[in-house]
Amino acid sequence: MSIAFFDSGIGGLTVMREAARSLPNEDFIFFADTLHVPYGPKTKEQVTEYVCEAAERILGQSVKALVIACNTATSVAATELRRTYDVPVIGMEPAVKPAVEMNGASGRRVLVLATELTLSQAKYRDLVSRVDDLGIVDSLPMPELVEYCEALKFDPAELGPYFLRKFDRFDLSRYGTLVLGCTHYPYYAELLEQILPPHIRVIDGSAGTVRRVARVLEERGLAGGGSGRVRFMNSADDPAYQAKLERAWAILNGVML
Repeated sequence: MSIAFFDSGIGGLTVMREAARSLPNEDFIFFADTLHVPYGPKTKEQVTEYVCEAAERILGQSVKALVIACNTATSVAATELRRTYDVPVIGMEPAVKPAVEMNGASGRRVLVLATELTLSQAKYRDLVSRVDDLGIVDSLPMPELVEYCEALKFDPAELGPYFLRKFDRFDLSRYGTLVLGCTHYPYYAELLEQILPPHIRVIDGSAGTVRRVARVLEERGLAGGGSGRVRFMNSADDPAYQAKLERAWAILNGVML
């Protein structure tokens, strides 16, 4: 049986990469909802419908856990999936808590990058309210970045100026941590580390999510039994997007095709 990872597009591959590194004795399925990518600009009701439709297809496979490797989809649909299915459903949330813990003593602020829909949800507001006692968390929507990522646009000459324009209104000397609150964004982590002041740490929620997956599988006696096999699916059954998934997976793993 496999661990399934789900996202609207190629973003969730960043989470599956962390799982493949940390859980080598598991098999993996990645499902991209290519019919509806990107989720960020859509309504909560639309995204919930899309996620439930995708879950039906995914769970028709031999799956022992479903990871919603998308902060937006988690924020609007995780509760519905857990209510509907017996299989463990593990979601994502922006790594605001560890970022606040890193910066509390320093007095520096935290900047969270995410989609507009993620930032607008009560789940995100409740998270910030729960962990941000010092009021040091700021948020910045970056909807274009998902589209750049889906187009496999990673050229620093193009993306560097884009990031600098987005950060222009922030005094970056006041910030200690940048949180990548969308699973597409870690594709740009290395570039961000190059253009941001060296004191700013760039983090995301992948490692914490994978630790949660490992813990749930151990608790249910479902851990192991695989060999690291990876399989890709997409909701449009589109061979061209299948090739894109394989290309993006290779890029994440440092393989040149």
